[in-house]
Amino acid sequence: MEIMMDTEKRSDHYDAWIWNGPGEPDRLQRVKKQVEPVAAGEIIVANTMAAFNPVDWKIIRHGHPAWKSGHVPGVDGVGRIVAVGTDVTLPVGLRVAYHQGLGRDGSFAQRTVLKTASVLPVPDGLSDAQAVSVPCPGLTAWQAIGKVPPLPDRDVLVTGAGGSVSLILAQLAVRRGWRVWVTAGPAHHDHLLGLGICGAFDYRDDTWRTKLAAALGPRRLFAAFDTTSGSYTRTLADLIGYNGHLVCIQDRIETAPLPAFTTAVSLHEVALNAIHDYGTATDWRDWRSAGTELLEAVRIGALDFQPTTVTSFEDLPRNLSSFMQGKLKGKILVNISGDQG
Repeated sequence: MEIMMDTEKRSDHYDAWIWNGPGEPDRLQRVKKQVEPVAAGEIIVANTMAAFNPVDWKIIRHGHPAWKSGHVPGVDGVGRIVAVGTDVTLPVGLRVAYHQGLGRDGSFAQRTVLKTASVLPVPDGLSDAQAVSVPCPGLTAWQAIGKVPPLPDRDVLVTGAGGSVSLILAQLAVRRGWRVWVTAGPAHHDHLLGLGICGAFDYRDDTWRTKLAAALGPRRLFAAFDTTSGSYTRTLADLIGYNGHLVCIQDRIETAPLPAFTTAVSLHEVALNAIHDYGTATDWRDWRSAGTELLEAVRIGALDFQPTTVTSFEDLPRNLSSFMQGKLKGKILVNISGDQG
């Protein structure tokens, strides 16, 4: 059974950008979609903003086993609940941010149908732009840092700290009390050092590893968190000390990077969206708890993000292509206008 606000007149259709097969983001098509009844345990959110994440253009280009022609991409969004199914305790009108499963229609639309487990109530005092910037990068960083035991007095490396995930991850690592070292373009160094990071190295400098080793002295890295690729993560293995950790966020390491019974390095993969297919009720409880903490940290100014740029819904495919090509920098958001009732 569906429940809706009696005071709102809801249109039977909504605008959405759809995917019709693997290709470039600028091939997305804008269509009118029919509003469908909401199922038990689900809600409909009228989106006010969506956020771009690299996973969006990657899946658009290469496809996904669950995607058929007419699929709506987009994993992160924010808006207000306009309808709820049975067995839902969240109220109509509540403002929520969410991370949608890749197998379901996503946030590049005026409306999105969601399972209640995947939404986070947005606290008062937090803007839509701030809230929609959190789910994918913030919870990916949370999952990544959770792979490593919180032992004190340790050194860790975060690569690509100018990016969304790595920037959040570096701050979470500082909050753990670790000595945090990062690689990033020189334009980001002053900002990163101002967040309590011990040292920043230019990843384009062929001597950055030598400089890191000199800064560490007799110590070795306890962990390295990489957002580049599995092959690049492998190259960091010789920087890790005994019983340390390699966390591959962008890809995975398929084979051991070092001989057996040497430094005993542990290998970790990160797959945030997999919770939609494999997560238990306990996993989702932890996910929502972490998401709530991240939103609150942003609200009180304890967590910094990339600068945001708000773009139009009408130009979504073109701007997503520019984001993919690196022409749009920072966190790119989409303002979704139209019927919100």
